[in-house]
Amino acid sequence: MKIVIDARFTRTDHHDGISRYGSSLIAATAKIADVTMLVNDERQLALLPDVPHVMVNSPLSPLELFVARKVNTLGADVVVCPMQTMGTLGRNYALILTLHDLIYYEHPTPPGFLPAPVRLLWRLYHKAFWPQRVLLNRADIVATISRTTEALMAKYRLTRRPVRIVGNAPQPGQSPRDPVAGADKSLVYMGSFMPYKNVETMIRGMAELPDYTLHLLSRITPQRRAELEVLIPNGAKVEFHNGVTDDEYEELLRRATALISLSKAEGYGLPLVESMALGTPVVASDTPIFREVGADAVTYVDPESPADFAAAVAALDDSVLWEQRSRRSVERAAEFNWDESARQLLAAAEEAVALHRNKRHSPQPKVEQ
Repeated sequence: MKIVIDARFTRTDHHDGISRYGSSLIAATAKIADVTMLVNDERQLALLPDVPHVMVNSPLSPLELFVARKVNTLGADVVVCPMQTMGTLGRNYALILTLHDLIYYEHPTPPGFLPAPVRLLWRLYHKAFWPQRVLLNRADIVATISRTTEALMAKYRLTRRPVRIVGNAPQPGQSPRDPVAGADKSLVYMGSFMPYKNVETMIRGMAELPDYTLHLLSRITPQRRAELEVLIPNGAKVEFHNGVTDDEYEELLRRATALISLSKAEGYGLPLVESMALGTPVVASDTPIFREVGADAVTYVDPESPADFAAAVAALDDSVLWEQRSRRSVERAAEFNWDESARQLLAAAEEAVALHRNKRHSPQPKVEQ
């Protein structure tokens, strides 16, 4: 089977969630199938595996309406896109589109890196569910990364197509830390600073954790940083890193007491799994998706309560509890891996090809004269 995977959502400088998901899925799937990537910028190749690629237009270009004409010439059995926005006009291949989450229906602020016209369309798009249905129903199979999102898709009747899980996972090859060695008095947050991420609550909670340093790792605009800095309690230690490398991120996690995520909405929560894989405990919002990902390995708190967050961290001062959480975290993270995700994708691809063939060969209804 020849699989073409759309890698045009790969960043050119550093991975975000979608970018890393696509790159990792390509690397794993290429081990068990014939895979070709679609890219639109040579710089994307630095963050992608060494897999054959074809240059096509940007997914944000007006030419996207006709991208299927180019893809048709590749002879793919199935095309997989890690988003739901790929052009499909005139396609002659099976298609899998992906919906990661429904966050932006509740929190419609678009990512700041998008061009202004795209941000406007983004807001309009998330005013109703029918545009999402139109996009997803063009596929043969719709993929998502969690049971939580799958259930929400069913609740809002977002597609008539079969929905299949193609899971997310941490990067392979990382060895967990020694749980007996303990941890520094440091806390790590990896994620954006959009309002629904709820960084404000963890900053306020630092008032009760004067011995700890909260490390905010992601890039941040000067305006957003100024908004958060005024919330830092007197005597609290909060450090803005404004971006870190993968190695720096791993090193901070290996030393930390815990990773913190008090987000009010997530599609998955990859930092939780990345932290657990290293044996670093997690304190997270009590939300369905975090419960799905963390199971009994994570400490869950009310995302609106700085006191709950601080109490959960303070409890990890108990070395016995911290060691128990560290060991259980490693066990839980081991249940997520890219090889399994690749097998899930291959199974979905085979199903999509069969559905596409049946659709093409099914008799067309007669038109009455």
